[in-house]
Amino acid sequence: MRKTARHAALAAAGLLALSSLTACADDAAGSAAGSGGGGGKGESVKIMVGGLDKVIYMPAMLTQRLGYFRDEGLNVQLMSEPAGVQAETALVAGQVQGAVGFYDHTLDLQVKGKSVESVVQFSRAPGEVEVVSDKAAGDVTSPKDFKGRKLGVTGLGSSTDFLTKYLAVKNGVDVSEFTPVAVGAGPTFIAALQKGAIDGGMTTDPTVATILDKKAGKILLDMRTPEGSQQALGGPYPSSSLYMRTDWVNGHKATVQKLADAFVRTLKWMSTHSADEIAAKMPADYSQGDKALYTKSVKSTLPMFTDDGVMPENGPETVEKVLKAFNPNIKNANVDLGKTYTTEFVKAVK
Repeated sequence: MRKTARHAALAAAGLLALSSLTACADDAAGSAAGSGGGGGKGESVKIMVGGLDKVIYMPAMLTQRLGYFRDEGLNVQLMSEPAGVQAETALVAGQVQGAVGFYDHTLDLQVKGKSVESVVQFSRAPGEVEVVSDKAAGDVTSPKDFKGRKLGVTGLGSSTDFLTKYLAVKNGVDVSEFTPVAVGAGPTFIAALQKGAIDGGMTTDPTVATILDKKAGKILLDMRTPEGSQQALGGPYPSSSLYMRTDWVNGHKATVQKLADAFVRTLKWMSTHSADEIAAKMPADYSQGDKALYTKSVKSTLPMFTDDGVMPENGPETVEKVLKAFNPNIKNANVDLGKTYTTEFVKAVK
């Protein structure tokens, strides 16, 4: 009887999830409602973000909060998924017009026959941190020790998954010798670390700041700065970006230019304001009751951001090198990097 009830509950949950997804797809065809202060009349655009409250994707909500979308005559609805790979899926499915996630998805999608390009590059470093639980810290002192470990990532096929695999392979550990575990970010990641469901993993702020504050883990590798990216990955690693389907970009250039104008304006604003001033602009619930800790997480991540939205020199080549190290689809493919990003719009910003 219990099994029957459980199966019925699971089936109901599945139907609910399916109906929600269908509703999302149907809604995308209509006009988008504003979110976070960017509503009202104007040209509607839906953007899926791989975690709106992640500091690495902060320019999305900050642009909304500063009113820059509205200034451009845009009615932008920001939507959120726990991982960048889910934002990618929503974009490819046509549920949204843009995705805020890692640039590396554009290369992965190209070899799968999908034309997607970064139109505004928010960052020049991953903003990611590899942490290890206090319990495993004595045995896991570098990626060479990943063998036999359970390592947390936001989602399988996500950029955290990509980077974890690269760090393993670079340090002599085959991808089959450790287990990636999809644990999301925030409370779910921290709980997995504390309960021993993972030995360590890759995450971003504000999760990193909370882990350190709770003394739940230690930093193994810090890629929140260009220097950290250079050390771990061998070059600049453009990550957070606004990427869109190439056919949509070509058919809506005026709209894409307005988005670029708004986002670059935000990046410039960020470069001239303190972490305290930036944190104060974000939704109150992002700090989870600890404003000082949230501000600290913003300050730690700020070095990763560009101030002009331009793709960093040699960035695409670093990303390709990283992906080719472990991804058999990309390793054996000729990637046209010139089609994975464009600087047309950021260089034309007012």
